[in-house]
Amino acid sequence: MKIDKTSIGDRIKTLRQAKSLTQEELGTRAGLTKGFISQVERNHTSLSVESLIGILDALDEKPSAFFNGAYDEKIVFEPKDRVDLDINGVKMFQILVPAAQNRMMDPALLILAVGEKTPEEEPHEGEEFGFVIAGSVDLVLGARTYKLKKGACFFFKAKKRHYIANRRAKEAVVLWVSSPPNF
Repeated sequence: MKIDKTSIGDRIKTLRQAKSLTQEELGTRAGLTKGFISQVERNHTSLSVESLIGILDALDEKPSAFFNGAYDEKIVFEPKDRVDLDINGVKMFQILVPAAQNRMMDPALLILAVGEKTPEEEPHEGEEFGFVIAGSVDLVLGARTYKLKKGACFFFKAKKRHYIANRRAKEAVVLWVSSPPNF
């Protein structure tokens, strides 16, 4: 069954209704409460992997089938669709397009406070692109440092160690795109 709903809660609700189950019946089968199932379907709570697997087992749905094509039809992504990615406990990236591992590129917003830097990445296959939306950053690529101000962009093959640092006096925001997905 291919599901083209965008949220996990919407997709669970669609599957539950397709199986003619009530929220209470699904909750009982999954070892969860009706209230929890209701919150999941309305996207009012986070779902642990264990709970998701329990729900999918109760719906007789394999995880691979559940996620296969989940975002195939989605074209527009709203701020609510973004996924925060913390690095060492610091909110640094917002993944702009969920499930990018199934795509050719991975766009993200990089938000660096004063003095922060991304972890140094080892050389890898692919390319990196960035556009400085706010502030200024230093792109360190191998032994060279490139200073980029608001409005500047970069593009490089990721064959050298690299990272981005904010060594200025205000927050910096960079639209960063990796191909293939790397975040």
